[in-house]
Amino acid sequence: MNDLHATRLDLLAGGSDARTEMEHAIDVARSPACAHVFTRTMFDEARQAAAASNSESRLSGLPFTAKDLFDIEGQPTPAGSAVLAHAPAAKADSPAVARLRAAGGVLTGRTNMTEFAFSGVGVNPHHGTPANTSDAATPRIPGGSSSGAAISVASGAAFIGLGSDTGGSIRIPAALNGIVGFKNTARLTPAAGALPLSTTLDTVCAMTRSVRDAITAHEILAARRVTAGNAPLAAYRLAVVKNVFFDGIEPAVAAAFERSLKALRTAGARIVEIELPELAELAAINATGGFSAAESYAWHRLLLERSGAGYDPRVAQRILRGATMKAHEYIDLIHARRDWIARVETALAPFDAVLSPTVPITAPSIASVAPGAERDEEFFRVNALLLRNPSIVNMLDGCAISLPCHAAGELPVGLMLWHAALHDNAILAVALQTERALQE
Repeated sequence: MNDLHATRLDLLAGGSDARTEMEHAIDVARSPACAHVFTRTMFDEARQAAAASNSESRLSGLPFTAKDLFDIEGQPTPAGSAVLAHAPAAKADSPAVARLRAAGGVLTGRTNMTEFAFSGVGVNPHHGTPANTSDAATPRIPGGSSSGAAISVASGAAFIGLGSDTGGSIRIPAALNGIVGFKNTARLTPAAGALPLSTTLDTVCAMTRSVRDAITAHEILAARRVTAGNAPLAAYRLAVVKNVFFDGIEPAVAAAFERSLKALRTAGARIVEIELPELAELAAINATGGFSAAESYAWHRLLLERSGAGYDPRVAQRILRGATMKAHEYIDLIHARRDWIARVETALAPFDAVLSPTVPITAPSIASVAPGAERDEEFFRVNALLLRNPSIVNMLDGCAISLPCHAAGELPVGLMLWHAALHDNAILAVALQTERALQE
């Protein structure tokens, strides 16, 4: 499946056109592969926009999708919920949607998500759960919370899946579906016009089919140019953190990760194993519920009073944890995080990037975590495993990218490259070289 870059070159050479590409994307979006992917489609408008597009624009009239929590002018912003289905229509596009459109992208629809973005599993009891693209025999979870956005990219219905990442909501579904998910430093992209989960941790970002496409999407969303360079892997010093990230790891994930390290070393990478004892402090720092619980409860408390019965019970349960956090505990959390970030940044300063499994498991079946109290224990176990590794980067206020690293015929596995805040250019530069090494 071609990425955005290759398709755009084909358009410029006259080998295809935006209308043809749009019809193909719409056909895929209507196929069984995209069941439950969209909460609302805009195919007629997309056809018109593609027909009127400029092939020389940055996105050349090619399709993108937007997670259901982004404002789109004239539409409500339900965020995967039932309780906001009839909310007032947005008066304008969110900046993220507006920037992709201004760059020549064509929006084809709103994508399904975990209700209010509060889970890494991707299950939605209101709109159904889109199945992972990797296994036709067993419907597997898509990962969340940007579930539909991931499937839209992995299936071929879109080149860019606009989403958000609060604790891994871009990187988890990217890893489980075998695509690329880049979480930039949060401050680089505007979060206005996106319904919040945690105003401290939320990041607006996207999933794509390649690292070069991730760079394009990020440059548009952040209104900045990435200086990635073309230095070989030998020019970078890379670290592997051995504690925490590998706890409970599945053998298939461990094997894919070790093969990746071997391929990188063969390509000249210098990789050092390190301990990062600060990671052991996170459980105590977040013991009172963390930012997501406190900040989501502040946003949802009145809506919960009016319409709490309409929430996904698993989501409501997590939001309500924030009701018990005291003001001094929230302030202590802010200070503890600031101190923790400073110490972790010092520890990582000698390195250009850190390598970790994006998540320690492959995608379990939807049936094992589907809505139902009898499956809650398994749901929360899986959710905790999926969020553990990527959420460390959000707590760090850092940047990270997930790349597919599994072999053909295996369930998808993600390799995560990450670092502290504003190391985005270096992470993307290393990711370009890593992608090449893994594909050789």
